[in-house]
Amino acid sequence: MRQGEIVAEEWLNTTVIRPYVTLDEFTVMPNHFHGILWLLRDEQGTARRAPTMERFGKPVKGSLPTIIGAFKAAVTRRIYALRNSGKGEVWQRGYYEHVIRDDASFNRIREYIMNNPLNWEFDRENLDRKSEDKFYCWLASFKTRPTGKM
Repeated sequence: MRQGEIVAEEWLNTTVIRPYVTLDEFTVMPNHFHGILWLLRDEQGTARRAPTMERFGKPVKGSLPTIIGAFKAAVTRRIYALRNSGKGEVWQRGYYEHVIRDDASFNRIREYIMNNPLNWEFDRENLDRKSEDKFYCWLASFKTRPTGKM
């Protein structure tokens, strides 16, 4: 099994472990991953909150950092087992997050994820990229852009 397949399997496993999460578009790239997830309303019909910060570095159940942290940890364990070694980098230290606030942004981000493999030559994570990706310029135009701490 390839490492990218492990990433895809664990991403899909997110909804098995957390029934309040629905997954949307995702893609596994040569050195990174993109995905959209939805946090569903709870039994009382209240929208779930996905705090972007953990409380004093401790996991907050249902928070985005906790979900992403558990996903990355599961992938790391499986890749270390595949390598027969607990050594070597699996993930970059942090991650990028963006709250999608309207349909236009949702459609643009979703299209970007679907087309990302075709645009690898422009991807900012590609060390041999040819030029700047217009999508990242658009995303950077938002004044508030929280970042994960992992």
